[in-house]
Amino acid sequence: MKTSAPSLLKATFAIVQKDLAAEFRSRELLSAMLVFSMLVILIFNFALELNIDARKSVTAGVLWTTFAFAGTLGLNRSMAVEKDRGCMDGLLLAPVDRSAIFFGKAISNLAFMLIVEAIVIPLYAMLYNETRIFQPEFLGVLLLGSIGYIAVGTLLSAMSVQTRTRDVLLPILLFPVAVPVLLASVKASGGIIANATFAEILTPLNLLIVYDVIFIAVSFMIFEFVVEE
Repeated sequence: MKTSAPSLLKATFAIVQKDLAAEFRSRELLSAMLVFSMLVILIFNFALELNIDARKSVTAGVLWTTFAFAGTLGLNRSMAVEKDRGCMDGLLLAPVDRSAIFFGKAISNLAFMLIVEAIVIPLYAMLYNETRIFQPEFLGVLLLGSIGYIAVGTLLSAMSVQTRTRDVLLPILLFPVAVPVLLASVKASGGIIANATFAEILTPLNLLIVYDVIFIAVSFMIFEFVVEE
């Protein structure tokens, strides 16, 4: 069902508001993502404790590994809750364009991931004595990478939630497809931390932007067919 732009925006933000209100009441999703992220950060901290040079060189990789796994956990749980509670059927029966469901879920998933990142980054800076991750350029790359990862992750989680093995299937589907955005994010983030020139990080930055645009457009076009299967 096709709707006008104002109706699409209204439906999208209604879904976002629903997800945020439900999460802030239960705190199930954010709690799981935060505990998992902090556990990964602490494990890497102890593993790299004796090698100061290695700790400095793997900052981008450690952070993106943490965010990727925590984001996958959040994506899986976000759609599973809708399915288990029967909310997904209600959303599909609503007289709105199906793309509003995609954008609503993607925005709420992105909000959860950004909240986790906002808590994890200061913790990482404290444990690793790394202040360069607060640079605006680094935070910009973090936002671009998160958008791309959540866009493709929301689409694939809508596909995998219909299966019995959804907890296992989503990572299998997501990680191969998300490899370009993760590699580009690590490369650009690492370059910024290492004080590389803009020309040196331009290629991964362009890849991030192109990836975001392509997968948001693809998800917008095929989400309706995915949820109907």
